[in-house]
Amino acid sequence: MAHANARTTVYARRLIVTRWRAGWPAARIAEQLGISRATVYKWIRRYQTEGWAGLLDRSSRPHRSPARIPAEIEARVLALRATARRGPVFLARRLGLVASTVGRILRRNQVLPLRAIDPITGAPVRRQHSPRRYEHPRPGDLLHVDVKKLGRVPEGGGWRLHGRSEAVRGRGNGYDFLHVAVDDHSRLAYLEALPDERDPNCAGFLRRATAWFARHGVTVRRVLTDNARVYRVGRQWTGACAELQIRRRFTRPHCPWTNGRAERFNRTLLDEFAYAQAWLSNTERLAALDSWVHAYNTQRAHSAIGGHPPITRLPKLGPVNNLVGHHI
Repeated sequence: MAHANARTTVYARRLIVTRWRAGWPAARIAEQLGISRATVYKWIRRYQTEGWAGLLDRSSRPHRSPARIPAEIEARVLALRATARRGPVFLARRLGLVASTVGRILRRNQVLPLRAIDPITGAPVRRQHSPRRYEHPRPGDLLHVDVKKLGRVPEGGGWRLHGRSEAVRGRGNGYDFLHVAVDDHSRLAYLEALPDERDPNCAGFLRRATAWFARHGVTVRRVLTDNARVYRVGRQWTGACAELQIRRRFTRPHCPWTNGRAERFNRTLLDEFAYAQAWLSNTERLAALDSWVHAYNTQRAHSAIGGHPPITRLPKLGPVNNLVGHHI
């Protein structure tokens, strides 16, 4: 295979053979082309054994790869990726492999990255690239807060279960407002499903979230939100921030990625929970929400923090008394 430092191209190799057949000595051919006599003899031998086709570029891959992962393990990786639709870190922990090895297997088999496929069907989709990562040095330095509107599931299941039709469009079912708080350093997440995103519920959510993080040794110092009116001028929200001595920060207008922890959590929430299966009812989905967030915090491998779950980045406090139904 041709490479950046190759001294001969296919044309030069043909020229070597042409001149040799015309009676040129190997030393003169080598001098004219600026290569060694050994290289000249190599291409002459290749021509004698394989003809003109032997002068074409070929792969530099070795004929044997004794250290390559066995085919049966590679098949297990591909099968688990097809069913779980998770990244190399998750697959490696499940199969007892190294994440870099799993990544090579996926690339070798031209498996599309997760950002390029639909989480339900696996069909290719187009998504924007994520911006560069940053991280605050301590838990509690910055709490990303956001609200994700999630359409309620009709009784008996929606279009993901029954296909797209007017009977299962779910019009008029309304939304669940998922209030999300994600710690910037640890990625630990707290979530509540509330009936709206008005000032009283937003303020109550912040108080409960701050208390929950405090029970895990995290003192919230700053909170980052978008520029929604409730966060800018809501009396109860601003009063809660003042009462809890939390400094407010806001994203740049029209730049949702500056609230990246919450936005990324929302995408994971949709890909791995809300749209990961076809639900039979909204009650069923909400009932499973707490257990999913618990697994996210305590079990899910997070590639941005070395393949460990968020709970491993918290101060060691020993056993924690938890509110019923709240994630840890």
